[in-house]
Amino acid sequence: MTSVSRSGLLGGLWADFIRTTPQAERIRSLLADRGEVVHHDHIGLRTFAAPELGLGLDALACRFEAEGWRPRERYRLDAAHLRARYWQHDDPDAPKIFISELDVARLSPSARAIIHRLLAELPAGFAARPDLAWAGRPWTPSRADYEALLAENEHAARLATLGFRVDHVTLDVAALITFPDLDALTAFLTEHAFRVELKRRPPRVRPDSIPIALADAAIRLPSGSYELADRRSRRPPARYFPVSVAK
Repeated sequence: MTSVSRSGLLGGLWADFIRTTPQAERIRSLLADRGEVVHHDHIGLRTFAAPELGLGLDALACRFEAEGWRPRERYRLDAAHLRARYWQHDDPDAPKIFISELDVARLSPSARAIIHRLLAELPAGFAARPDLAWAGRPWTPSRADYEALLAENEHAARLATLGFRVDHVTLDVAALITFPDLDALTAFLTEHAFRVELKRRPPRVRPDSIPIALADAAIRLPSGSYELADRRSRRPPARYFPVSVAK
């Protein structure tokens, strides 16, 4: 596996994110015009737990650990069959990396069959790619595959449809120097025609709808999420990790 530098990792993640979430780059540009240097609290990634194929938390994390991110707490979201962990760098300006993996073995037999069929399409050596976190979709699901997975597990449906890419990026609101609080930032974004969903935790800019090509159909899905959080809270993002901590 060829190494990817820390700057290469973060640059690759951001470039992938704005391909499906271009509003995030528009927001970054607007903030830069005010003199802000944008810092991100964390970057969220998704994967299947398929250790027999070299996929899972550890497979994604090893790229970041090689560049100084250190593993922290583990989390479990039993209702969604997710396990998760975050990694933190000694550099306080570096975003945390949150990775969630779907425990495929806990899905129904029909959902497992779909995922195993898709995983069978993985090219040789795919899991060893240095850009695995944003390597895209290496399989081709049908609309029926997507709908069957969506009926059971949102994580499975989006991962099967979008592949390996950035799920969400969270802006560190506390690091901004020209906004006193989230309310001021929200007002600014609203003035520039963005809609902020304040009832979510953490709040996020409403995702765009993006086209996705499947084997037999074209559908539209919400883009990745650009979230807004105050780094000073120091708590894991409730959107992904609202339940028990696993030691």
